[in-house]
Amino acid sequence: MAWFALYLLSLLWATAGTSTQSRSSCSVPSAQEPLVNGIQVLMENSVTSSAYPNPSILIAMNLAGAYNLKAQKLLTYQLMSSDTNDLTIGQLGLTIMALTSSCRDPGDKVSILQRQMENWAPSSPNAEASAFYGPSLAILALCQKNSEVTLPIAVRFAKTLLANSSPFNVDTGAMATLALTCMYNKIPVGSEEGYRALFGQVLKAIVENISTKIKDNGIIGDIYSTGLAMQALSVTPQPPKKEWNCKKTMDMILDEIKQGKFHNPMSIAQILPSLKGKTYLDVPQLTCSPGKTSTSSYVIKQQLMPEMTCGSIQGPVLLVVLEEAQRQNPMFKFETTMTSWGLVVSSINNIAENVNHKTYWQFLSGITPLNEGVADYIPFNHEHITANFTQY
Repeated sequence: MAWFALYLLSLLWATAGTSTQSRSSCSVPSAQEPLVNGIQVLMENSVTSSAYPNPSILIAMNLAGAYNLKAQKLLTYQLMSSDTNDLTIGQLGLTIMALTSSCRDPGDKVSILQRQMENWAPSSPNAEASAFYGPSLAILALCQKNSEVTLPIAVRFAKTLLANSSPFNVDTGAMATLALTCMYNKIPVGSEEGYRALFGQVLKAIVENISTKIKDNGIIGDIYSTGLAMQALSVTPQPPKKEWNCKKTMDMILDEIKQGKFHNPMSIAQILPSLKGKTYLDVPQLTCSPGKTSTSSYVIKQQLMPEMTCGSIQGPVLLVVLEEAQRQNPMFKFETTMTSWGLVVSSINNIAENVNHKTYWQFLSGITPLNEGVADYIPFNHEHITANFTQY
């Protein structure tokens, strides 16, 4: 069967808005929650300074509610400093969503991805279904940042899907469903109704294809594609004709977890949002807990030089305080270096540490040197922190 069959629809579908039929809701039974929490801990423990920074893991951590806050911070900072030249459009889209889920500004990554998607085209008219997975991620990320600007990109993508006839792939279909559902839900008021009809046509066709992959035991495709498929089926504006028994799927996944099938961090990241009742469409609604944000004063000093600048900034860790200070004050800038002990501030206002001169930037709370790095130290309210350029 073609991965994407063109359904001949009149497409008077939900033209007055999204109308969803009732579908069976499901959640993890309380007795099984330790099982889910266990694989989440396993996934979070895979985050180390030497491991590849996986944005899917950070998204899953934030959607589920992270346990390991140090791992969450480390992964966030790793992704913030990632080189966009080394990323595919799918990886860049995931990185943008991951940083958004951590309440961080992706910066120029959004405009870079937008330019890449404006120039995107499949390698051939009948490209493999997997070739649409990365672009689906990209459109989802762009939709969440600015759906109006993304609209022409998404229209061209949807039309390309309609013209493709390669064998259906559940992962790609699920991600395309999430991306186009985001666009469908955010069509600007007053826009041509043809946009809604186009996205509706594509969504209807994809979802019907996903439904054909639902097995009698509830698994959709295979156990590792089921997580994304669950997300897709739970958000699509119109469910497939074949009823999906979400509880049966959930019970089967929990049984597979008991058997140890979910031990790879990436496989956990794919299934965890659904187990926690979340989808990638929830990323923009995530908020960072204000209880974990403190107000700190920062003072930058140098030996033999007067105090340079000071201010009062909010941030969950000292590094965020410094980043916000840099954003607000054009007279202040700093650079960091990754070491075996984590990120260290290596330069402030173009004054850099020097191993030969044994100079470095020392951070103090009052007169007491901090015993944690800037990426780990959590300031308390109204704390007075000093950065002093000194010798060891």
